[in-house]
Amino acid sequence: MSKRNSQAAKTAARERLRQERERQAKRAKIKRQVIVACSVVGVLAIAGGISYAVVQNNQPTKWEKAADAKVVAPANTSGKNGTTVVIGDSKTGNTVHLYEDPRCPACASFEQTIGENVNKGMEDGKYKLSFTIGTFLDPKLTGEGSKNALSALGAALNVSPDAFLEYKTALYSAKYHPEETKDDFAEDSYLIKVADTVDALKNNKKFQDAVEKGTYDAWAMKMSKTFDTAKDVDSTPSIKINNKKIEVPSSVAAWETALKDAGVTK
Repeated sequence: MSKRNSQAAKTAARERLRQERERQAKRAKIKRQVIVACSVVGVLAIAGGISYAVVQNNQPTKWEKAADAKVVAPANTSGKNGTTVVIGDSKTGNTVHLYEDPRCPACASFEQTIGENVNKGMEDGKYKLSFTIGTFLDPKLTGEGSKNALSALGAALNVSPDAFLEYKTALYSAKYHPEETKDDFAEDSYLIKVADTVDALKNNKKFQDAVEKGTYDAWAMKMSKTFDTAKDVDSTPSIKINNKKIEVPSSVAAWETALKDAGVTK
């Protein structure tokens, strides 16, 4: 009796052990399947994230899109894509052509020193003023302030030539022209803040909308391309009087001398 019971107990124990091993094996199999499934999902997620990042990185930037967009030229321009900007008495035979970049510190210095006299000579009828504005400093300094400011200048020009000149003066002023390390002009709010110092642009909703919507972004890119292909222009500011490049004057007296040497007299 005792032996039979002992044998039955052993048999039962072995059966329980077998069943437990089967349960453990089943749990281990399910665990492996879960791990594999999670790994596959993780790999797919990473691959998807990488693919998304690659796609996003390959998307054209705002300014690359603008370069291919249809140009809306500001009023008071002429020529192909409105990239010819000439202000002043059309009867005068003299033209002073300025080549500048909005972020250029040397342009700011020139404008602060001589800009008022340059504009006055135009107002007095001595010459017309012609402008070609570039954006080559954006990639050099990093950012997009030159392009954004040029687009805003287009919005000012659309208001009037005087608004354009006054706004350009304000952007180059000691108070508002940023240091090279700063890209303040990339912010629409900053450009509008500066514009509020110009009577014709202060609280001008049409001007502000054009800045914020980038109405003249495509025009700015075409103007910038015109600058890039300008003959004998490799720095800013560059000045031509009657199509002849001159040394950039450092004083009002030097400016008057340059005009005289070029035969520009009233």
